[in-house]
Amino acid sequence: MRIFDSHFHIIDPRFPLVPNNGFLPEPFTVSDYNKQAHWLRIEGGAVVSGSFQAFDQSYLLDTLSLLGENYVGVTQLPATTKDDEILSLHKSGIRAIRFNVRRGGSEEISKIRELGARVYDLAGWHVELYIDAKEVDEFLEEVLLSLPKVSIDHLGLSKLGFPTILRLVEKGVRVKATGFGRTNLDIRSALVEIAEINPDALLFGTDLPSTRSPAPFTEEDLHIVTDTFDGELLQKILYSNALQFYGLSRKVRI
Repeated sequence: MRIFDSHFHIIDPRFPLVPNNGFLPEPFTVSDYNKQAHWLRIEGGAVVSGSFQAFDQSYLLDTLSLLGENYVGVTQLPATTKDDEILSLHKSGIRAIRFNVRRGGSEEISKIRELGARVYDLAGWHVELYIDAKEVDEFLEEVLLSLPKVSIDHLGLSKLGFPTILRLVEKGVRVKATGFGRTNLDIRSALVEIAEINPDALLFGTDLPSTRSPAPFTEEDLHIVTDTFDGELLQKILYSNALQFYGLSRKVRI
């Protein structure tokens, strides 16, 4: 069973951290991640910038240099970022830009069309969105569908927003099968409904270290996926969907 961890965080106190509503997370270094995720035998992954990292790139570049070429970065950038900086970040392994509506720390959501289109045109990056899907109104839904590549974190978080998630999946938006403890969904049925619409849509991830999650990632989260799917579809969800989405399908070495 091959696993690509499409969503985890590294919190390294050697680099700048920004309190989020007075909250600062505990350290979770590359060494901590490798120890905690060792049992999964992960073959690659995506390091995702959190609200508490704001626009700092130093931690992410260091993290990617330590993890190696099977890993990519998901960063947060202001709309004023110059083209040459985006291209430089791409050379260092960054492959997506995140808009964190749920917690903040990223560029304003009003910039998503402009900035999302620009990073795609420049470097082929996609947009990742941390939002309760019930907050995706008709206008934002249209904006998301106008972008070339988009993913939504943590199954969209809520039952109320799940019909929106299904509409987006029908139009090609990817959804991270992550952060199960953050949602109020019936996880198994949500995963099945998404996979039935588009078997390429789901991207498994640990969400480690599960900062501020009511129920952090455990082995049971993986079992929910492995007990629900099997065969080629299971491998797509755990591994190959993310590899293709992050543009690593021809690059990953084992």
